[in-house]
Amino acid sequence: MREIRGKVALVTGAASGIGRATALALAQEGARIIICDVNDEGLSALRTELSAISECLLAERVDVADFEQMRAFADRVHELVPCVDILVNNAGVAVIGDILTTTMDDWKWLLGINLWGTIHGCHLFAPKMAEHGHGGHIVNVSSMLGYVATPFTTAYVTSKFGSFGLGLSMRADLQPYGIGVSIICPGVVKTNILQATRIRGVVEHERARDRVEKTYAKRNFGPERVARAIVRAIHRNQAIVPVTIESRLLYYLNRLCPAAVRALVGFSAERLKGELTLLHPPTQSRTR
Repeated sequence: MREIRGKVALVTGAASGIGRATALALAQEGARIIICDVNDEGLSALRTELSAISECLLAERVDVADFEQMRAFADRVHELVPCVDILVNNAGVAVIGDILTTTMDDWKWLLGINLWGTIHGCHLFAPKMAEHGHGGHIVNVSSMLGYVATPFTTAYVTSKFGSFGLGLSMRADLQPYGIGVSIICPGVVKTNILQATRIRGVVEHERARDRVEKTYAKRNFGPERVARAIVRAIHRNQAIVPVTIESRLLYYLNRLCPAAVRALVGFSAERLKGELTLLHPPTQSRTR
């Protein structure tokens, strides 16, 4: 998509972080913007900012994990425009925990937003894009944990591997319709995702949260830089876009020497056990 000016761009999870920065970056390129999130206050503030730059066609409170809400939202969008030209599936949350301590409620919450939310967006908006016949572009915001599995992030890794694979498969599906697909893989990016992150299996939850937040703050890689990478990916129809230096290094190292990455992950797991006081899962009696 050489020209973004005048196109209709929809961004999910737009009230803060990468979503907010992306909506603003696309508006600065001249796109007309549609946004959704569960954060009413953030949406209202962003709509005001967008209106000063370009045109905000619609801003609605929508839970991307709820298919009926997403379907109703898609209907309202398609009453305004025949189709969107750009779809950015950005909404995301995180759970810190391993397979032994992540609860079923955590799994449903995280996969509902990170994976099903992306599926809902693609299912509801891609067919209209293809039917309209003018091409377009879809962006799935995955993660460097979409191609490297790290310890204590089991549910998050599952969702991001899914988003990554979905994007690659869709890219082949939609190529005949002139619709590009990009998978964006940020690394350590300073956003507010940690505020809502659920932490399982750690005795001192808040100490663990504070430790991670300090790491992200020290890294100081802002969401605006990810937004610029998204805009470039749309212009160039890039398939896989590792954004930060750590995401690029892990991506190419994983391609060249997967064993080295597995060794690094194993080392990280041992170091984590030494730094955090982990909870042991409850023992279960076995009967024969």
